[in-house]
Amino acid sequence: MNASNHVRIVEVGPRDGLQNEKAMLAAAVKIELIDLLSATGLATIEATSFVSPKWVPQLADAAEVFRGIRKAPGVVYPVLVPNLQGYERAREVGATEVAVFTAASEAFNRANINASIDESIDRFVPVLDRARADGVAVRGYVSTVLGCPYQGDVPVADVVRVARRLHELGCHEISLGDTIGVGTPARARDMLRAVASDVPMDALAVHSTTPMARPSPTSSPASRKACA
Repeated sequence: MNASNHVRIVEVGPRDGLQNEKAMLAAAVKIELIDLLSATGLATIEATSFVSPKWVPQLADAAEVFRGIRKAPGVVYPVLVPNLQGYERAREVGATEVAVFTAASEAFNRANINASIDESIDRFVPVLDRARADGVAVRGYVSTVLGCPYQGDVPVADVVRVARRLHELGCHEISLGDTIGVGTPARARDMLRAVASDVPMDALAVHSTTPMARPSPTSSPASRKACA
């Protein structure tokens, strides 16, 4: 098996999906979901987020959930962290891979996490430094790569700049997300080729969602003003 004949799926439902649910699910239900996903053959399952419960109450039980899941051999369970405090909470329960997040749109970042792109990156530079020392892999998310609910079009040059910065800082993989589902195959291809001119293609991943009727502050890897 090689890169030309298979697709690697990173399942983010237990985090990205459940953080958008209005209902507050019990930790036991989340643990069962992740355990069932582990039995499907998936190799990477993003388990939860160590964002402040103040901003994402649906995932306030992150520590309990991560401790409770059965860690299947060969399966990686990354968790989302917004800053060093979130990273430390994740490490306390044994997380061995984390993810950090920003957007290619200044307007989206301002509305979603109350920070500019550069400010968001500044928040997790210490995370990458600590992770490097700890031997923890870090995945980077870039949202709104094909459009933003607040500013509309997002220049491809902005996507390239953010992805390159994350890769330079040490993210082993950069996930490029069409957060509001407005991309077309041609636009996605052109964007990916542009990013690949600065970041190795084998370090890139793509993520899409269904089109939204209106902007949602929790439709990205972060929630509004997410902080641990």
